[in-house]
Amino acid sequence: MTNPNSPAATGSASDSEDDDSSPACVMVFNASDPSGAGGLAADVTAVASVGAHALPVVTGAYARDTAETFDHFAFDEDVVSEQARAILEDAPVQVFKVGFIGSPEAISTVAEIAADYSEVPLIAYMPDLSWWEESQIDLYLDAFRELMLPQTTVLVGNHSTLWRWLLPEWSSERSPSARDIAKAASEMGVPYTLVTGIPLPDQFIDNVLATPQAVLASEKFERFEAVFAGAGDTLSASLAALVASGTDLAAAASEALSYLDRCLDAGFRPGMGNVVPDRLFWAQPEGEPKMLTEEEAQALQVFDMPAHDTKH
Repeated sequence: MTNPNSPAATGSASDSEDDDSSPACVMVFNASDPSGAGGLAADVTAVASVGAHALPVVTGAYARDTAETFDHFAFDEDVVSEQARAILEDAPVQVFKVGFIGSPEAISTVAEIAADYSEVPLIAYMPDLSWWEESQIDLYLDAFRELMLPQTTVLVGNHSTLWRWLLPEWSSERSPSARDIAKAASEMGVPYTLVTGIPLPDQFIDNVLATPQAVLASEKFERFEAVFAGAGDTLSASLAALVASGTDLAAAASEALSYLDRCLDAGFRPGMGNVVPDRLFWAQPEGEPKMLTEEEAQALQVFDMPAHDTKH
């Protein structure tokens, strides 16, 4: 299947008819997360931090804290549709970003919207759903595979999550590579897959943007000791914002991964649970700023951020 949502077709901020200086718009479909770790909170903050404008569509609400998810309450699919279509009639959207949308009915609705705007690339993030009931997980994954993946330009997910979902009968003694997972995704209509958290020796992990034929980008990072909440939404939202702003997909993946690494490095614990990425790590701190290393300064220049250290 040929996916029409090539990142090369992504409009940039300069495409706006009303104001050439306007930031690119990213429509994000996700659930509200009261912990601020993931969901729409992560999407909106990451999109804005990277320089785009989020158009958030609420698909439901989590009952969760920074340690665990207790439940999720899905919105009626008509509510999701009315939110999205109202703003789509008003503002141009350069990229769709899809997170956890809660129900097969909502998946069908969002897939229909994506099909109606098939020229707009869609970046989909598949989170770990192990907190949910198994029967609900199966229905959700089946609907996502059948309805959403054919509309998806880039699928983002953790190596173990995508492995269990897309290659459930994998029998080799070796773990599937990013290209193996990308091949499975491509059979559902997905041209690009960003696989994160691939275990490497010596406490490193790899993060790979791949097609079935090639690795397009790869970033290796040292494994953090802390457990984070919201990393996947942060990565996929920042990737969507960079693509929306006109960045080439491979470069956008590398930049989004570097951004996530800085967010995790500056992460903080707002409650008693997991660490939350600091998606505004570059913001001016109180007190006298410290000097950055050359590598940190270069990372900030990628996003046109002020060159000062904000580690907590």
